Amino acid sequence: MSVKQHAPAALRNREPIAEMLAQELPASGTVLEIASGTGEHAVFFASRFPALRWQPTDPSAEALASIAAYRADYAGDNLATPVMLDAAAPATWPVSAADALVCINMVHISVWDATIGLFSGGAQVLGTEAPVILYGPYWEDGVEAAESNLAFDQSLKARNPAWGLRNISDVDRVAAEHGFARSNRYAMPANNLTLVYRKRLA
Repeated sequence: MSVKQHAPAALRNREPIAEMLAQELPASGTVLEIASGTGEHAVFFASRFPALRWQPTDPSAEALASIAAYRADYAGDNLATPVMLDAAAPATWPVSAADALVCINMVHISVWDATIGLFSGGAQVLGTEAPVILYGPYWEDGVEAAESNLAFDQSLKARNPAWGLRNISDVDRVAAEHGFARSNRYAMPANNLTLVYRKRLA
């Protein structure tokens, strides 16, 4: 039985995410992907951006095995060995430096401490003007919530009361507390958003 996991959403959203990443990622360097999940995104983006070194991570042993299985079939040399990383525990991150941080569909399916840790860890490993790029569904002040997002939020909270869609204003606040300012917002398919934060001068 294959250890490869499959996320149908990854096939649907990888192309629009890649188009957005092309606007925001540096020309070279290391991209630290937090909560890589199945590894399907990591392989696709490593192939799409061959000048970048893609570092996948996840806190789950099952996910790391899946990422490694996809990596074994990848012909390129810019996809690093996946490493265990818990976003909520930035003091334990095994990565000391990166040129961009990408996190897809984690913020709403994790405890709030994971989002805080994302920016705390990002502040440790990223240089000035380096981006933190977050993709997923969010609540937005002054914007009517989509019915699909309301239902999704309820289903998440039924699985874990600490999960659920986050308000962009709360993410902005945590980002600012760790030295980041939001530089861009992209409307994405299926009522998702991409939020881009850049590290300010100290």
